[in-house]
Amino acid sequence: MKFQPRIAFTDIDGTLLDKDRGVSAVTKKAVAQLTQRNIPFILISSRMPRAMTHLQADLNISGAPLIAYNGGLVLDARGDVLSSQAIQLTTVNDIAEFATALNLVTMLYHHDEWYVTEREHYALREENNTRTAATVQDLSTTLADWKERQIGAHKVMAMGVPEGIDALVGQLTDAYGSRLHLYRSKDDYLEIADAQISKLTGVQTLLEACYPDLTLADCVAFGDNYNDVEMLAGVGLGVAVANAREEVKAVADLHVAGNKEDGVAEGLTKIFDQRQRTSGPIPK
Repeated sequence: MKFQPRIAFTDIDGTLLDKDRGVSAVTKKAVAQLTQRNIPFILISSRMPRAMTHLQADLNISGAPLIAYNGGLVLDARGDVLSSQAIQLTTVNDIAEFATALNLVTMLYHHDEWYVTEREHYALREENNTRTAATVQDLSTTLADWKERQIGAHKVMAMGVPEGIDALVGQLTDAYGSRLHLYRSKDDYLEIADAQISKLTGVQTLLEACYPDLTLADCVAFGDNYNDVEMLAGVGLGVAVANAREEVKAVADLHVAGNKEDGVAEGLTKIFDQRQRTSGPIPK
């Protein structure tokens, strides 16, 4: 039986973006060919929404649903919230206290809000990478405001020397066990989210709400890092770019070129070109 893909999902950093951290002309063309066939192309990332919408504009898919914070926030085509899973504020307070004591930089995210205590090295790097501006505000002020509004964090980022990150991981594991998802994207970067969410749960939520006639078996997904493993393993066709972690490649059904060599565009062309579809699984 031929695989008939009907929707595509892609990670952004390390997967979709080119060497200039933008969307190449080749990728834009491949996505345009997809949308001309009425096949949705959905961005799914650990980023906040407004760090994703400018990429949607570059791809000419503005108004498409999106999945932010690794599945922690799912938005429909109108920008309405379909699902939101945040870290409880009491836990956010503990994380901030632990990180501050270890002299780590702490960044707090909720929906389209992003707070830093100063525009230092890490904040400037994130602003450059995501082309999104942070709000400078004391942690205590942000936490007090969130307490009044009764909201938590869709993501907390802690950054600093690897030894400090090691210590924070140990403290949070001891204090919260499996209730937090700790994702170390780099030696000096730790992303913290509620453990109930994942990119795969985000895909499932979006399908149920916006594409009820589709199932996971109808999906193609692209990724490169540890937080993509469950998604690539759970969809109909998982695709790993050449620069992906070995754990990602191990669960992928198809391997393509790296993100800097337009791997997503290569995959879209292979998968969605009627002449290149094959019976059964596409070989790795």
